[in-house]
Amino acid sequence: MVTVNDDVRAAAEAWLSEDPDPDTRAELQELLDAGADEELADRFSGTLEFGTAGLRGAVGAGPNRMNRVVVIRAAAGLCAYLKANGLTDGPVLIGYDARHKSDIFAQDTAAVVRGAGLDAVLLDRPTPTPVVAFGIRHLKAVAGVVVTASHNPPQDNGYKVYLGDGSQIVPPADSEIAAAIDAVGPLASVPRGDDWQTAGDDLLGAYLDRIATLVPADAPRDLDVAYTPLHGVGRALVEQAVARAGFAVPAIVASQADPDPDFPTVSFPNPEEPGAIDAALDLARAEGSDIAVANDPDADRCAVAVPDPAAAGGWRMLRGDELGGLLGEFLLSSSPDGVAACSIVSSSLLSKIAAAYGVRYADTLTGFKWIGRVPDLVFGYEEALGYCVDPSAVKDKDGISTLIRVLQLAARAKADGRTLLDLLDDLAKKYGLHATDQLSARVEDLSLISAAMDRLRATPPTSLGGHAVEQVDDLNTASETLPATDGLRYHLSEGARVVVRPSGTEPKLKCYLEVVIPVEGDNVAAARAQAAAELSAIKRDLAGAAGI
Repeated sequence: MVTVNDDVRAAAEAWLSEDPDPDTRAELQELLDAGADEELADRFSGTLEFGTAGLRGAVGAGPNRMNRVVVIRAAAGLCAYLKANGLTDGPVLIGYDARHKSDIFAQDTAAVVRGAGLDAVLLDRPTPTPVVAFGIRHLKAVAGVVVTASHNPPQDNGYKVYLGDGSQIVPPADSEIAAAIDAVGPLASVPRGDDWQTAGDDLLGAYLDRIATLVPADAPRDLDVAYTPLHGVGRALVEQAVARAGFAVPAIVASQADPDPDFPTVSFPNPEEPGAIDAALDLARAEGSDIAVANDPDADRCAVAVPDPAAAGGWRMLRGDELGGLLGEFLLSSSPDGVAACSIVSSSLLSKIAAAYGVRYADTLTGFKWIGRVPDLVFGYEEALGYCVDPSAVKDKDGISTLIRVLQLAARAKADGRTLLDLLDDLAKKYGLHATDQLSARVEDLSLISAAMDRLRATPPTSLGGHAVEQVDDLNTASETLPATDGLRYHLSEGARVVVRPSGTEPKLKCYLEVVIPVEGDNVAAARAQAAAELSAIKRDLAGAAGI
């Protein structure tokens, strides 16, 4: 009788016969020789799922890992989808970051695109993700691919897909591409070419030219900046963008300045993670900087820290919602004709800013695949440090153009004898203090996440942190404005709110908390203290209700 183990080993042997990568072939042969049945089962009992985030997973042999076989099949499926839908009148633009095998995966993609009879344009160097989002429309491409795992751990890589509007894929395109991938035959049947085009200085120059237009000629520019690219690909373009916009070149964290796929100085190369920007803060203190900024490894996110005498070490990082509010007030104050948008897990403050300036507003599901495609978008953000400050050029989060906008705002505040913290206080006095926090649980067993969601659905809390639960939205059911997604939204008394959802890119359950506290007179400090206490109480009760 054939056991599951025999099936897995047979699948591994078949994989060996067609894998074009000597590294993963050798790795897989070692696992077979060692009888590593549990590891083999993990790699071969399932496949890396292609979804709205494309592909993302650990690099290694097998269909449940990122490797050349998976990438070639994904590229072939994407090409089949494009041809089936008549999307052939333009190139496929392909970019990649500096992670392990990113360049090889990008070259494989270009080869498959050419083999399918479509035009391919491959970036000639590791490049920030927003360059591809910009380049798709600049080059009138029919699609774009970026080989990146963004801020994931060093063992991971990924495959992000855009269509010709410059936005990331959403349903039904994701499932249609996934079906086309499943229909790809043996790897030997996938034709490949080697005559793709390359893009480099011209495309990067056009992107930088666009960013340079964001800052008016008469805007203040006196600002001392510390910057880290977190071992990613942002440094070269950031230095050029800052110079073109007229600011002094920032001080760079030397230990994190150059691309390094192992990210040796950080536990997670994500500026949201505790400790990730400590080196930038050390540099800022040493240099006497006015502001510290960081990109994640593919430079589509931007983090900001500012001097704060009340904070440990004299500096603190702004929360994603705080920066979203500052940029929203800055960019919407001119009452642009269009729509401001943020995800349902982001602060409700942006909706109030938009209303104050007569700007239309929209909620979206989590992710820039949704925010970036909002019609007539003029500004969009999500709390995970993603900001779209120039959507007519880049319909995705862009950590480089955001960085320039932040410097513009901070320099203007400095010229007025003020700081970004002063501007945050202004927002609190004008709209009420909107304070946010997160509760998240990273798990090894993904079933724990579904169990927590089931528990919350079966026994919903009636109060959280002293706030009555006034309404529960089960986001599994589509509404007039939002497609269905696995999530729960709790509307609490006094304007408080909680959203619970599984992460789309990490093995985490994420809970997003917000309270709104009126500011009495100028006493923002008292409102902040009250908000901290209320958020702590909500977090405690929510952890108990979810069992995390």
